[in-house]
Amino acid sequence: MKRTLISALLSATLLAGCSQYSSVSEKRPAYTYRPFTPVGALIVKALETASNKPEVVLGRYLDAASVAARQLQSHPGDATAVRDYNFAVGRVFEVIHDSKLQPWLAPVTATGESGTWQITFPADKRPNRNPANFHLLPADRYHFSGTYVKEHPVKAGLGAPLIATSRQDLDATQIDRFAQGKRVYYGVTGLLRFDGRRCTVAYEDPLSVETVKFAGHTFPLAADFVAPIGLALARENPKKLELARLLSPGKFAETARLARLQPYDPAKIPVLCVHGLMDSQATWTPIITTLRNDPAIRSRYQFWFYSYPSGYPYPHSAAIFRKQLDEIRAQYPGHKKIVLIGHSMGGCISRLMITDSGEKLWMDIFKKRPAEVEVSPESKKLFTDALIFRHRDEVGRVIFISAPLRGSELASNWMGRIGSMLVKSPATLLSAGQDAFKVATFQSGDLKLKRIPNSVDTLAPNNRFVKAIQTIPITPGIPYHVISGDRGKGGNKDYTKPVMSDGIVPYWSSHMDGAQSELVVPSSHSAHQNPQAIAEVKRILKQHAAR
Repeated sequence: MKRTLISALLSATLLAGCSQYSSVSEKRPAYTYRPFTPVGALIVKALETASNKPEVVLGRYLDAASVAARQLQSHPGDATAVRDYNFAVGRVFEVIHDSKLQPWLAPVTATGESGTWQITFPADKRPNRNPANFHLLPADRYHFSGTYVKEHPVKAGLGAPLIATSRQDLDATQIDRFAQGKRVYYGVTGLLRFDGRRCTVAYEDPLSVETVKFAGHTFPLAADFVAPIGLALARENPKKLELARLLSPGKFAETARLARLQPYDPAKIPVLCVHGLMDSQATWTPIITTLRNDPAIRSRYQFWFYSYPSGYPYPHSAAIFRKQLDEIRAQYPGHKKIVLIGHSMGGCISRLMITDSGEKLWMDIFKKRPAEVEVSPESKKLFTDALIFRHRDEVGRVIFISAPLRGSELASNWMGRIGSMLVKSPATLLSAGQDAFKVATFQSGDLKLKRIPNSVDTLAPNNRFVKAIQTIPITPGIPYHVISGDRGKGGNKDYTKPVMSDGIVPYWSSHMDGAQSELVVPSSHSAHQNPQAIAEVKRILKQHAAR
């Protein structure tokens, strides 16, 4: 429910022309620092060397990097030497890529002014660490603009921040089904180490390593946590499928997946983000990049996401989510308890992860025990998965942000009804709906449909499921927090009009008794991107890690 239902569903062509989440341009950086240092003079000479002589260009960049390395050995606090070293390292990776050199297969020879260099790149057979599987290019080669990359902080330190992108002929999900996608975009930091005329090329993961030993000293490791996500958004453009996954969820069933944004680390707590209606994992970019720039957060947490076709009724999306959690548990047994963050409808899904329904929801709808309800086996399985569930004991805390837990009137008024009609349920759900209407019961005031509810319907306050789930308490012992948005028009916190609202979800719908904390931030429905809300999430995570 990121945008108003009427504009989201009836103005798709206009939305397609809105500003991009990220766009990118690519250009080799110029060395503009003045006055020239001796290292700077070597860099400029390399930049001016004809590109058809890669072994000479490479040699001159190595000349520059080696001089900077010697300077840092004797003067580790020389910030100019760090800057020049980082610039030269970035260009070395650039030449290796652009010239299609493969130092991980065999040593590469380059011609410096004082002799030849022998370059090696230690091989690593692990698919996610094998340089042969990735393109490695310096992050300073890319320039970003767009909604989600307006802020671009960079961690200062030693090394050249790189973007590692998996080869196009390599489907990362075939190697690791929980990879971020078919193509991987990840931030690493490149380094060059020298031993005489031998140079070893390497890279470190700045989400795992904070400092690096170099030239006899310890330096903070440089990092760019925004550029990899910015490039992924620009190239993959998840925005293009957000409306389609709402209107035709059955066509995009395979896009329902739980994935990691970084290699699994058993020592770190998973933060699992769940997006809302007509949205995608891209919506978490501002909060994830901000949190990753905090060393206390990145040292204790790893970020995952659950993405799904948002046209499904959310109890069905929750059932798929539970199956994904089962698979995560099988692949990573003993992982630390998850912190769930759910925005909008993602908060409704997250609520079901900390609830024990028993047969209460089933009985409320069918008035008969499951064994007594005569529907097809396929339909019974679908309804059982959606209506009978236990809380997930791997969830240790939940943060709800702008979650319409009691529904939104926008989903039940005439605008929502028009929007609901545009969502096409898949054949499996339509068949189950036909079975259900033969045996389901309705009460006065219920939202009555001639088909199975879709996601818009399950956000209506008078939807039978929405009303019934409110009668089931959250499982004791699982802490949760609430963040709500207030668009600044004032209003009442209860049902009395005018009501306090973020423009989509009223306060009375997102409020939860028993929450360990509650914060209302000045925001539209995109409260998960509000700086005050992000600061609150950071506070909660630090408190959680300190337990």
